[in-house]
Amino acid sequence: MPNFKLIIEYDGTAYRGWQRQAVGPTVQAEIERAIARMTRTHITLIGAGRTDAGVHALGQAANFRCDTRLTCEAILKGLNSLLPSDIAIRDCCPMPEEFHARFAAISKRYHYHILNRADRAAVGRNYAWFLHRPLDMKAMQQAAGRLLGRQDFKAFESAGSPRAHTQRTVMHADWIAEEDRRLTFRIQADGFLRGMVRNIVGTLVAVGLGKLDPQDMGAILASRDRRRAGVTAPARGLFLVEVHYGCRRHSGGEAAGSGGFERPPSRLKTAMSGGIGCQHHPSNMESH
Repeated sequence: MPNFKLIIEYDGTAYRGWQRQAVGPTVQAEIERAIARMTRTHITLIGAGRTDAGVHALGQAANFRCDTRLTCEAILKGLNSLLPSDIAIRDCCPMPEEFHARFAAISKRYHYHILNRADRAAVGRNYAWFLHRPLDMKAMQQAAGRLLGRQDFKAFESAGSPRAHTQRTVMHADWIAEEDRRLTFRIQADGFLRGMVRNIVGTLVAVGLGKLDPQDMGAILASRDRRRAGVTAPARGLFLVEVHYGCRRHSGGEAAGSGGFERPPSRLKTAMSGGIGCQHHPSNMESH
């Protein structure tokens, strides 16, 4: 049966997350309904990541199997004509029958945006966490470096979605600063626990405010105790930017599955001298 991969962009403000639920609108349900209207077939859309309510995506990857003669171009145009304005399909491509958007992914990259200035914003308020107290970028950068490698991230897991194990490999974690006191935390890992990025950001902000030292990150990780970490950052600042696949056979379309968002815009400037920050490249995983 034909297998299609989608790259999806969405504003998560109005949705109760990616995953279909009994009550309330979700991104998965909206796209499934649109596909059903086009193909007259009820399908299950498999997402690479299950973003929470209010979280956005620039490069969510998903796949569905459907016995249809529609071309990828027809599916792309048709879905974008049927979907609400806050969901857009960036790419559609054919995939091998065994491709599974979640299980084939080798890593995901998230960005978290903070507006760190005295006055709040009206435009873009749904896409960043507003903090008026100045943050110590150097301290937050040092703390972010302690996240790298294969570690147990139980201390940063939110309740409600227990996993078989809580070890994850973080290959990249850093902060960058851009104009007008806008800060972005970038993290790439082979997988994420529920709420992991937002809980990490809340802890890094505590470091930036002087409530924690950068060295405390190691002790928090070792404790495996959610109570030792910081608050959960608001959902509105979080974006799923891209999903990486390990081979061309599973990449399809745009190679990184990112919609072209792997590199930050050139206007962004790093907060620390010495390039793009901290990176870790485990030998058993392909790095991007």
